[in-house]
Amino acid sequence: MSPARALLLLALLCFGGAALAQADTAAPSAADPLPAVQRDWRQRHKPKRATLYSAVLPGAGQIYNRKYWKAPIVWGGVGLCAYLIADNTRKYERYRDGYVALVDNDPATVSEFDGANANSVRDVADTYHKWRDQACIALIAVYVLNVVDATVDAHFVRFDVSPDLSMELAPAPLVAGQGALGLSLALTLR
Repeated sequence: MSPARALLLLALLCFGGAALAQADTAAPSAADPLPAVQRDWRQRHKPKRATLYSAVLPGAGQIYNRKYWKAPIVWGGVGLCAYLIADNTRKYERYRDGYVALVDNDPATVSEFDGANANSVRDVADTYHKWRDQACIALIAVYVLNVVDATVDAHFVRFDVSPDLSMELAPAPLVAGQGALGLSLALTLR
């Protein structure tokens, strides 16, 4: 599997569960107050600490934010990228060494690709080299997304997403007699 496809699969896993995140961050309401212990941790929660934890150990910021389901996604992304880097490096070195043995004009060296076209072996080695570089970039992207996710999520710990908020999208009347239609957006706080 190429690193680009692996990164796409990881992104789908990460952002596919974004709808679940809203249920975790609901603020206390009169109908369903949070226990005092949960209110206390929300008041003591520090976004800088979540950022630091996530930067030092990927996934730790998500655990600090009490979004436990996100940590295995981060670990899976880091693990997948590390595996792809190691696997593509091993294959690249194999084909690179085979290419060098084919073109060195030394009868003492034996290549596992004897009889193969040297340019074809070099092309395969270049492909694995490119995939390894892409996996390194993907690892950096997963790391940065991990830190950004922990930071943003930590800032929204006290954000109110209770059912008392509503938004309505409706057609707007004709605009100033010009015969143009529009949309109006109304945000209601109850």
